[in-house]
Amino acid sequence: MEKIMEAFPYKRVAVIGCPGGGKSTFSRALRDRVGLPLYHLDAIYWRDDRTTLPKEEFRAIQRQIIGRDEWIMDGNYGSTVEWRIAACDILFFLDYPAEVCLAGVRARRGQKRSDMPWVEEGEDTEFLEFIRAFETESRPRILELLEKYPDKAVVRLTSRDEAEEYLEKLEK
Repeated sequence: MEKIMEAFPYKRVAVIGCPGGGKSTFSRALRDRVGLPLYHLDAIYWRDDRTTLPKEEFRAIQRQIIGRDEWIMDGNYGSTVEWRIAACDILFFLDYPAEVCLAGVRARRGQKRSDMPWVEEGEDTEFLEFIRAFETESRPRILELLEKYPDKAVVRLTSRDEAEEYLEKLEK
């Protein structure tokens, strides 16, 4: 583990990108390689009965995590994404095309996941529309924030292969 941490000197890691892009999968693999504690924002926000935490409670939990010395946080949540960008040492932006993310959502349907308290079944048309609109609705805000924080280390990955290559390099 020492050699990996030497090659990965970051202690506060944000992972963002379109839903279905594999943020949680990437974050788990990164955690397994570098040993930082992982927080899935979806697992914090959503309850088993598909209701959500009250907004202020969710924000308070995020502030608490951000105040810690070490973390990996995966998730967008536009109203608080700037907090994570401002606080992180490195940001991974999984900047994948909508088709890749839609395929990711289809592939995980019916599977138990550590980042969600329920198994996704069926098709959520509102969610799929959000994914289709991500490039024009959410991505521009992310790019603006990246420009606002030019001192941040940013790794922009544009394909699953690039993400896998990055993670493989950490193993050496």
